Amino acid sequence: MSRIGKMPIPVPQGVEAGVKANVVTVKGPKGELSFAHHVDVRVTLSDGTFTVEKVGESKKASAVWGTTAKVIGNLVEGVTKGFEKRLELNGVGYRMNVQGKKIVLALGFSHPVEVEIPSGIDAKIEGNVLSIAGIDKQQVGQFAAEIRDLKPVEPYKGKGFRYVGELVRRKEGKKSSS
Repeated sequence: MSRIGKMPIPVPQGVEAGVKANVVTVKGPKGELSFAHHVDVRVTLSDGTFTVEKVGESKKASAVWGTTAKVIGNLVEGVTKGFEKRLELNGVGYRMNVQGKKIVLALGFSHPVEVEIPSGIDAKIEGNVLSIAGIDKQQVGQFAAEIRDLKPVEPYKGKGFRYVGELVRRKEGKKSSS
């Protein structure tokens, strides 16, 4: 039994929500999001709360039940508060700046790396920290992961992108014999 799937999802004041066929739509102060859920679960909206129920006892219904509830909860949280990921860039000579709808990165390669900022995402740079914010949790996380993959933190000197608060295990370098 999914403990997440059993929980009702409250819809706060100022948020409009609706369910048509198998599409859940949520509209709030930050924007509008929708999600097409699987046919093996039933989503109902009553008295300002979403409830998610399995249709049948198939393995697929059990698999998508909790996931559907969590995604709907993320939709509600996204249109009210939004989501943010923060990446820290460490390394001598590594720089980044925002130019319009692009992030220009100097990561030690022979050329600067330019990354387009997707629509619906805001990027700000404060010192060596890149803040990626938006209303869609999946889109914010995916863009942060793509940026991090350009120069992931390496274990010897700790240079590269890391999430703020992420612990990186450092390795000891080669030892000289004497």
